[in-house]
Amino acid sequence: MREVVIVSAVRTAIGNFMGGLSTVPATELGAVVIKEALNRAGVTGDQVDEVVMGNVLQAGLGQGPARQSAIKAGLPVEIPSTTINKLCGSGLKAVHLATQSIQLGEADIVVAGGMENMSLAPYLLPKGRTGYRMGDGKVIDSMIQDGLQCAVNDYHMGMTAENIAEKYHLTREQQDEFAAWSQQKAEEATKTGKFVDEIVPVEIPQRKGNPVLFDKDEYPRAGTTAEQLSKLRPAFKKDGTVTAGNASGINDGAAALVLMSREKANELGVKPMAVIRGNGAAGVDPAIMGIGPVPASNKALEKAGLTIGEMDLVEANEAFAAQSLAVGHDLEIPTEKTKCKRWSRGVRSSNRCEWCTYSCYIAS
Repeated sequence: MREVVIVSAVRTAIGNFMGGLSTVPATELGAVVIKEALNRAGVTGDQVDEVVMGNVLQAGLGQGPARQSAIKAGLPVEIPSTTINKLCGSGLKAVHLATQSIQLGEADIVVAGGMENMSLAPYLLPKGRTGYRMGDGKVIDSMIQDGLQCAVNDYHMGMTAENIAEKYHLTREQQDEFAAWSQQKAEEATKTGKFVDEIVPVEIPQRKGNPVLFDKDEYPRAGTTAEQLSKLRPAFKKDGTVTAGNASGINDGAAALVLMSREKANELGVKPMAVIRGNGAAGVDPAIMGIGPVPASNKALEKAGLTIGEMDLVEANEAFAAQSLAVGHDLEIPTEKTKCKRWSRGVRSSNRCEWCTYSCYIAS
């Protein structure tokens, strides 16, 4: 199979829930990163074979979110686009599918990424079409229903973290210490300008005056300590250990990569940022969904002919501190090798661009 390389990788800054990006639809955020990723790669829209974007909270967003973003980014209408929904893995699955397409010779250049605006997820009115005969109706938050609620077990994702904490005997203290460390790494990376090159500013229109440029992550909380986090109440279970402080945030953002075959990169004179050696996907019990990176990583490593011990750096999802600690335990990842810049607890890419931003971080 053909070798696949990443030639550009960008992301927006990550906005807090109801924060700086809360008025910008996911499709517009996607357009911003697609356009900039192509610009940095020196690739024109008509050279692209396909655009693949992950997006989960699609209610009310309109048909074909990836298609909307591609057209808004200026790509010709002849370029096809595909939207992927694999929950938090959507962005990385988009990269996975793009890689396979190039490996098999079906495409030479693909833009892949993820985009989400959780702040704009609408409320739903079930039975609104047929009407209510009597009594009160119920309005459902699509952000929770379609993005944060386990459809199999009918409980919040936070409960899956509680299940993992119980299974791995993880204490509240361990989780808070880990979460504080995550925030501190994010703070350090921000202060030293580690994120500047990967972030593309987003123009936020104002009612009066010029647009405001959004180019700094909102979620990291400077000065966070484990002692401060220890004062927070359990968020999902009475006497539980998972809190708002050791769980990731609800955020808005987007990220995109440009991938191409090694042959195409040589032909265009484009210098690769990284080479994709392997991909892996795996399913686990939904009750402990956060442990999924373990079998998936093992599959990817096996395909690449590598071991975790040979890795110099590891970018790992941190939906919850408990989940990340468990993954690190099972994969035997030394703490000093985890995330060259920070944990996602500190800079959480919104649900579905999350894994794509990891690819962005690694490449940069």
